[in-house]
Amino acid sequence: MKVMVVGSGGREHTLCWKLNQSPVVNKIFCAPGNAGIAEVAECVDIDVCDLEKLADFAKKEEVDFAVVGPEAPLCAGLVDVLKENGIKVFGPSKIAAQLEGSKDFAKQFMLNHNIPTAKAASFSSAKPAEEYIRNEFAEGAKGIVIKADGLAAGKGVCVADEVETAVDFMRSCFEGVFGGAGSQVLVEECLFGEEASILALTDGKTIVPLVSSQDHKRAYDNDEGPNTGGMGAYSPAPVVDDEIMAQVNSQILDNFLKGIQEDGLDFKGLLFVGVMVTENGPKVLEFNVRFGDPEVQAVMCRLDSDLLGVMMKTAEGKLSEAELVWSDDPAVCVVMASGGYPGSYKKGYEITGLDAAAEEGAVVFHAGTSKQEGKIVNTGGRVLGVTARGKDIAAAIANAYRAVDKIHWQDCFCRRDIGFRALAREK
Repeated sequence: MKVMVVGSGGREHTLCWKLNQSPVVNKIFCAPGNAGIAEVAECVDIDVCDLEKLADFAKKEEVDFAVVGPEAPLCAGLVDVLKENGIKVFGPSKIAAQLEGSKDFAKQFMLNHNIPTAKAASFSSAKPAEEYIRNEFAEGAKGIVIKADGLAAGKGVCVADEVETAVDFMRSCFEGVFGGAGSQVLVEECLFGEEASILALTDGKTIVPLVSSQDHKRAYDNDEGPNTGGMGAYSPAPVVDDEIMAQVNSQILDNFLKGIQEDGLDFKGLLFVGVMVTENGPKVLEFNVRFGDPEVQAVMCRLDSDLLGVMMKTAEGKLSEAELVWSDDPAVCVVMASGGYPGSYKKGYEITGLDAAAEEGAVVFHAGTSKQEGKIVNTGGRVLGVTARGKDIAAAIANAYRAVDKIHWQDCFCRRDIGFRALAREK
């Protein structure tokens, strides 16, 4: 079979790596791909949002199955365009993708379908938003979350524990810092507890959770510094015990499935649920309509099933027939980033030690890399996701960091405490 994966990050490298293990796959294309993806797929220089060009390429190359990785082409309607051109594809329709593309759309969906979440209000101008924020703090709110309504590459969110911080960020949204994504702003109650990531497959008739995971959003150790796209992840997440998972299934995933059925949303793909485990149970922070990165690296390293077969069953509406087999060994992904990330950083530095890291038993997933003059160089903020399994979480962490220590480029850095919450729960 010929498979096309759309995207160029760590998520797409992970998916290409896993799909390449399928016995029925004989060719993978990735548009546009990266230096690591090029080792398992043919990279094609097509932008992820050039919908017609992607569809034309898929038809010309007689692609049998497509997987859309990032949120931008999903929200732009790539799945619809591929289907219109006769290409079988994994992913939600353009309308269903608004569950990630619009925070307000998602919030209304949650409220309409009894999915536990934070209370919120939506605003299209600064003055009433400021009045609402100041009133919430005056009434004793310990924090406020400000979200730009549209896609902002993970940067359109501010968790503020002071009123002026919240107001300043809200104003920046309306002033265009995030482009059109900030023309509408959601102001939410701040939830407190421990976060977890729940990934689930759905074909619109069945919903099946994958193993749990947990991301590390802050740039530096001890959860300090600015939010990032994710500095590391591990699976499973001990905070999601059997009792919490039962609540996630009954209150969130089951209601999500009923909701897309009642609203007529065409969703045959992957749902990512960001959950806060509060003292009152799990509540939804956000929906994403694609695999999370770096959660996907840890989760896919534990999957012993054929990913292509599972994805095809999902796309065909036969998810109930799919078999998911998981390793009991935990997996840990440590993200290595360019110095200065998530702010400005320099590109083009040669990356060394990749082979040595692989010899340690880790899988090194590329995110922001390219090949220049025969050398692998950094081209993004998050550059590599160094991922390893172990007999327990401590062993997986040790294995991942042993591989990390083999890799170097100028000014690179990583967090040194990925998995600390899991370790604390084991004591």
